[in-house]
Amino acid sequence: MKVLVATQKPFSAAAVAGIREIIEASGNEFAALEKYPEQADLVAAVRDVDALIIRSDKVTAEVLDAAANLKIVVRAGAGYDNVDLEAATAHNVVVMNTPGQNANAVAELAIAMMIYMSRGQFTPATGSEIQGKTLGIQAFGNVGRLVGKKGEALGMSVMAIDPFIPAESIAQAGATPAESLEQLYSSCDFVSVHIPATPQTIGSIGYDLISKMPKGGCLVNTARKEVIDEAGLEKALEERPDLKYITDVAPGNYDALKEKFGTRIFATPKKMGAQTAEANMNAGLAAARQIVDFFETGNTRFQVNGKK
Repeated sequence: MKVLVATQKPFSAAAVAGIREIIEASGNEFAALEKYPEQADLVAAVRDVDALIIRSDKVTAEVLDAAANLKIVVRAGAGYDNVDLEAATAHNVVVMNTPGQNANAVAELAIAMMIYMSRGQFTPATGSEIQGKTLGIQAFGNVGRLVGKKGEALGMSVMAIDPFIPAESIAQAGATPAESLEQLYSSCDFVSVHIPATPQTIGSIGYDLISKMPKGGCLVNTARKEVIDEAGLEKALEERPDLKYITDVAPGNYDALKEKFGTRIFATPKKMGAQTAEANMNAGLAAARQIVDFFETGNTRFQVNGKK
């Protein structure tokens, strides 16, 4: 079987070497397409591959149409909205992610963002400490739980909500379960967002929630750009000069927001939650192992699309 690692934003050299070792040790063929300039390059490269490892690369219906032999796509990371799941299912292609492999890197970034905003983006002005503040976590999966643990270790009170996790489980993990999103936002000095971009969540965080935050509240987004209602965010920041927003993925109107709100808003130059050497290695090797396991045993444990 031929396994292609297709990454416009490449893995580290060490991670690529590790992926190659896993693939070739199992008797499969390894190939790589890195820093490709056009989507057409990916379309051309998949014509004879059986498996595909990607990062933020887009696996569209066009890619799937071209990949006659493709059986599995593994997204090295948690989010998978860059893969057309319906088209993959129609082509009998299994799509997996690698949950948890980037979780610590993203959690550390979320905490760093809180400190950065509390200290006025490291300007000379007097800032504040995060100890003693209340941290709200929207979605209590792998990343959310780690953010909660790190916040608790720094002296924060932690509240969380997740529609897929019972309140009892949230409490057992050391966080106070929120009864509603409205309660989470109105109770917490920081809200850290970890929801995926789905039809139900896109644009779901807007003026009504953000404006409920306590004085000096800060919204932290290391999830997806699309979950924020940007017009609602702007309105809340206009009406509440005490509120702040920091994100790992820039709003579409970021330049205008930055000019208007200064140090009350910040976006990283590129999505960097998983940009650590450790996360890079963990996710890449996990993707390779999942592909080998799929070919050898049929294991589809981390499949995220439906079956035809």
